[in-house]
Amino acid sequence: QVQLVESGGGWVQAGGSPRLTCAASRLIFSVNPMGWYRQAPGKQRELVASINADYSTNYQDSVRGRFTITRDNAAKTLYLQMNSLKFEDTGVYYCNTVPAIRPDYWGRGTQVTVSS
Repeated sequence: QVQLVESGGGWVQAGGSPRLTCAASRLIFSVNPMGWYRQAPGKQRELVASINADYSTNYQDSVRGRFTITRDNAAKTLYLQMNSLKFEDTGVYYCNTVPAIRPDYWGRGTQVTVSS
């Protein structure tokens, strides 16, 4: 059974720079496009950043230039470096494949709360 475990969230001041980590197990990680998804309070989960097997990346307009997604295939780990956090970045962050076609892959996510 595939497991995706996110960590690194918490309470962060506006302007802060946390780094999120996603550890994958039992997944053929290196060949899968991977992404970070965010579910803001009262909103649907959305893809904010993705990275392909060739390390090319894509970002939602709201985070481009502030967030950086990277991957370590040997360690089966996905990262999201978040800089210049804004209040609207608050939400639960999940990692999953892109597209997220397997609902059973969703982990618990990691909560990021941006405060003043």
